Amino acid sequence: MTSVKYTGMAYKSADDIVMGTALHPVSEGFGLKIGAGQVVPEINYAPRPGTEKDPAKLRKEYVDYITTDILNRAVTAGFPAVHLETEWVSQMNQEKLCTPVVAGQKEVCEKFHEEYGIACGVRQTIPDQREHDMGLRPGMDSVHAYPEKFFECCDYACENGADNLSVESVGGKEFADYAVTHGDIVAFLFGVGYLGSIDMDYIWTQMVDIAKRNRTVPGGDTDCSGANVSMFMAGGLMDNDVQKTFSAITRAISAARTLVAWEAGAQGPDKDCGYEGIICKAIAGKPTTQEGKNCQCAHCDLMGNLTAQVCDCWSNESVEYHPEFGGTSVQCWLGSLGYEVALMNTAIQTHQEKTLRDLYCITDMTRSAESYILAYNNAYEIGKVIAENGDSYYLRSKAAAEKAIEIIENGYNSKALQLTKKQYDVLEDCKKKIAALPTEEDAFVEQCVKEFTGVVPNFNMKNYGL
Repeated sequence: MTSVKYTGMAYKSADDIVMGTALHPVSEGFGLKIGAGQVVPEINYAPRPGTEKDPAKLRKEYVDYITTDILNRAVTAGFPAVHLETEWVSQMNQEKLCTPVVAGQKEVCEKFHEEYGIACGVRQTIPDQREHDMGLRPGMDSVHAYPEKFFECCDYACENGADNLSVESVGGKEFADYAVTHGDIVAFLFGVGYLGSIDMDYIWTQMVDIAKRNRTVPGGDTDCSGANVSMFMAGGLMDNDVQKTFSAITRAISAARTLVAWEAGAQGPDKDCGYEGIICKAIAGKPTTQEGKNCQCAHCDLMGNLTAQVCDCWSNESVEYHPEFGGTSVQCWLGSLGYEVALMNTAIQTHQEKTLRDLYCITDMTRSAESYILAYNNAYEIGKVIAENGDSYYLRSKAAAEKAIEIIENGYNSKALQLTKKQYDVLEDCKKKIAALPTEEDAFVEQCVKEFTGVVPNFNMKNYGL
């Protein structure tokens, strides 16, 4: 399958984008419709340590405990739909461990759908264990064969009943790690915006083919290994290791990378930890999963309400399975998700979805530079410049960074957004570095290869077929 790049916006204006509705909704699993007029809770979980050592124990953990607990609580609480996400632990890259889990979850979902009418499905998120020092492409890793195992996992998942195939891919991670620790926005632009997009196109073209052969919905990806590292390092109001203006710019760049999965034929929803999903939805009109205030079991951020503004699935990120006072952890966190989603769907049913959207947005919009650029109206503007430069991975990533800088500067100058002196200085430094870059992609690549060879650990152009 050949990727088709987005060169225009799906929505005519930012105001047209609302929660629970996407221009290209997805149907999967047992009666589950995403982006078709209702928000769906998406519950994410992890097995207890030690259960991965034995196929029977792992199956029981995922199927008899986690999946059954989730669906029991959904029916008990009266939630009409639920999307489950199984992020495979690394040991599941072998058939004997993963296939009983995937097939077992499918069976439980079918049982609950038939008995109670609940709409449900499971996203299977496979592990991307590829290592840059060993090689990202098949034939390069002679020790672990992780690139080959990557695609084998896709086959295992889809052949055994995955409703949705997704991944958190690692292309460009070697540059992201270097860029965040050294404050080098050009390294991030090259590694994530350019090289990461090339890797996305490579893996997702094949993932889409595998999914469609098995009637599985190819979902989406996230720049978890890049922009999320930047965001988490930037931290909260008491943290100062990475400046939040730097993190915001990396998030804008990440949207150009995450979008590639959909350009390769993935249908959505994209992954919950892809905070850039709002930008991608604005461009492509496909459903997005988001996380925020109901993912406090996993991490804290500065935009817990804002990220709910136009979501189609609402996620808790991930929680380890264990008992709590209100039930098991997955039951408690599903309750948290389910009632928030009920509020969203009530807003939709009473035609107040734009009001709720704006309240979610305004609540957190000025907490940080990153939340400011992800406010849906500003995210739309970033999407526009990505689409306008859609044919070039480099130029669209560069344009996204420039637009994010412009939005932050305008917010600061209008006194809508507060920045510390350090945050402003980093913003201006990034602006100067990006403005000095070549206007031609070939010249940019040549410059970066020369600058970063021998500097960025594990940088190898062969990892990207170059």
